[in-house]
This record gives sequence, structure tokens and C-alpha cells, in this order.
Amino acid sequence: MTTGDYTTEQLAAELDSLHLASFSTAEAVALGLLATDRAIEKSLPIVIEVVHLGRIVFRAALPGSLPDSDDWIARKRRVVERYHRSTLATKVKYEERSSEFHESTGLSRAEYAAAGGGMPVIVTGVGVVGGFYASGLPEVEDHQFLVACLRDLKEH
Repeated sequence: MTTGDYTTEQLAAELDSLHLASFSTAEAVALGLLATDRAIEKSLPIVIEVVHLGRIVFRAALPGSLPDSDDWIARKRRVVERYHRSTLATKVKYEERSSEFHESTGLSRAEYAAAGGGMPVIVTGVGVVGGFYASGLPEVEDHQFLVACLRDLKEH
């Protein structure tokens, strides 16, 4: 199991705690900048992407990141857009059933990645309005990076 000790219940509660009051294009860019600053400060070799209403509004490939991360983000984005939960929560759901995401869903490995590093952005009373993605670290660390950045955005 590559997802640590997370459960679907924990991940659902975590996502619920990250709902935002609003998420404009400006706030989406601010989230991308916040994430980039944090990643540069920690010398993280990642790619970051923020989507607002279906449009990529922020993307950064930081020093040391690999081109493969672009593909991983595209595949994670498809999972978030389809299931409206974090990619890690999607993977854990299938692990808890002792199954594997691709085998259970029939979805293509080339198009979908249920691996930590994708989060829906949810506005209270509205629903999913975007997505936030990172790739380049082990999947649990990608997930935790996104959660920390969303918490910072929500608190400021």
C-alpha cells in the first residue's frame, strides 16, 4: 500500500475542511503563487497546476521537475474532474476494497492516474469550481503539499 494509513473517511473529512468561501481567477493565481513560493523555499522538484472553471490559470515547472510530471498531472486532473474528490481518496477507496483503480473501473492507465497529487477546489454552497495539482514527489507527499497550500489559502 503506497497511501500510508489514510482512510476514505479521513480524506473526505480533510477535503470538507478545505472548502473555500470563494475561488476567483485571482484567487486561483494566488494559490499557484503560494504553492510555488512554498515549493521553491523547500527546493521541491515539482510541477504545479491550478485550474479554475475548466481553464488552466496557473502552471509552474520548478527546477529539478521532470517532463513526466506534466503527463501525471493531466491524468490526475481527469480523475479529479470525474470523481470530484482527491486522487489519493480515489486510490484509497479501491485499496480498501482490495482492488485496483484501473482494473475496477476499466479506465485507461494512459489517461487516468489515481495517485496522490490532485485535489478538487470546492466553494461552499457552490461545489467543485477547479482543481489543484502537484507532481514530482512521492504521491502522499504530493497530496500533503496540496493540503498545506489550500489550508494556507483558506486561512489568509
